[in-house]
Amino acid sequence: MTKLSQHWQRKLDTSSKPAYLFLADLIADDIRTGRLTARDQLPTLRDLAVDLRLNYTTVARGYAEARKRGLIDSRSGTGSFIRGSSPALPLRGGSGAEMTMNLPPEPQDAGLLGRMHESAARVMADSDLWDLLRYQDFGGSVRDREAGMQWLRPRVPDCRLDQMLVCPGIHSVLAAVFSQLARPGELICVEALTYPGVKAISTQLGIQLHALQLDEEGPMGDAFEHACKTLKPKALYVNPTLNNPTTATISRARREALADIALRYAIPIIEDDAYAMIPRQVPPTFASLAPDLTYYITGFSKTLGAGLRNAYVRSPNARQSQRLAGALRATTVMASPITNALATLWVEDGTADEMLVAVRNESNARQALAVKHLADHGINGSDQQTEGFHLWLPLTSAWSTVEFASYLRSQNVGVVASAAFSTDGAPPDAVRICLGGPMSREECDQALRLVADTLTHPLHPHATVT
Repeated sequence: MTKLSQHWQRKLDTSSKPAYLFLADLIADDIRTGRLTARDQLPTLRDLAVDLRLNYTTVARGYAEARKRGLIDSRSGTGSFIRGSSPALPLRGGSGAEMTMNLPPEPQDAGLLGRMHESAARVMADSDLWDLLRYQDFGGSVRDREAGMQWLRPRVPDCRLDQMLVCPGIHSVLAAVFSQLARPGELICVEALTYPGVKAISTQLGIQLHALQLDEEGPMGDAFEHACKTLKPKALYVNPTLNNPTTATISRARREALADIALRYAIPIIEDDAYAMIPRQVPPTFASLAPDLTYYITGFSKTLGAGLRNAYVRSPNARQSQRLAGALRATTVMASPITNALATLWVEDGTADEMLVAVRNESNARQALAVKHLADHGINGSDQQTEGFHLWLPLTSAWSTVEFASYLRSQNVGVVASAAFSTDGAPPDAVRICLGGPMSREECDQALRLVADTLTHPLHPHATVT
């Protein structure tokens, strides 16, 4: 009998807990105290059963429980080993490394934070507080809409005041536009992998989504044209820049082809460009290629912070803008005047641009960490939009996407399985990982190291031990 077996036998003799569960506890305790370290080989099931005077099945269940907890690897022909050295991340306010919600990183730049605080204080000091607490006309004041036009100008230079609305978040705009363009039972074309909020909105409104297959350039033009001929869709929805979840940006040639098809069949385009301001260079917008058909939507939730619930929508014309304002007024009443005032000042005084640069730079640094840890697993700088803050990670190991996401959640690292984004019922083996939010760069590095270690040493939490 080994010293390890002797130690475990003494502990088991004094425990009233089921032996298979207590065996997993013993392994965990020995890892924590350093008695066992990464890559240590454990006794075989048969030898340990003899040493501990337990039946074979009990020991097998104990090892299975240890695998389920992420403590060991078991492989046919090589035995069982203590897993790699990446520990579970400590919980932060109950959330751990929250990599499920796609939030921009929060740069810890003292100068930038000071400027943000100063601007926020100035808004309250210089405003008529009672005016900010009253109902206001929907769509924002003239000053708010002019700030929106200033923010959009790098992407949509041709925009008039009567086409612009200030709204309480992109999601509310999408719900209103969908309700305006399609009735229950009617159809909107979307990418085969798309923003999950669109799936929720369509379900709520009773609208059908028709998935357009993707290639390396974006939604396939032939598929869109075939749908226009045979299904008569009411709109085309696209998330063209740093697609959520795939990180892909639709090429200029594909944008031109899709816009041409939409123009020939008079199909409105809903351009959800939530990430548009992050990359330094992107192809022309659909709003530039097909201005008379396109609802161009962007905001601050994916560039500055999700709590800044301000979105801008540029409608195809003044009449469509008025109709959209009516739909939004019926569901959201108005955007918060206080939030509008802060967003407007940040655009006007350059704070928003400074925040955007800081977010972009921090995203670059985190993407570099992703390449360092995950280059052997399908992530590399040339294939990823390195100015964004999420990853699309293909799974080629023994993990299923659901098991992979579930296991990482048990280690306090949250990722999202591909099924959440699929509109064609055939999700690929992949997960989306967000690199932003309140997680520090050091915590991001630790989480990515844990993800890489999990891929390198896959577990089979539901496999039968033989």
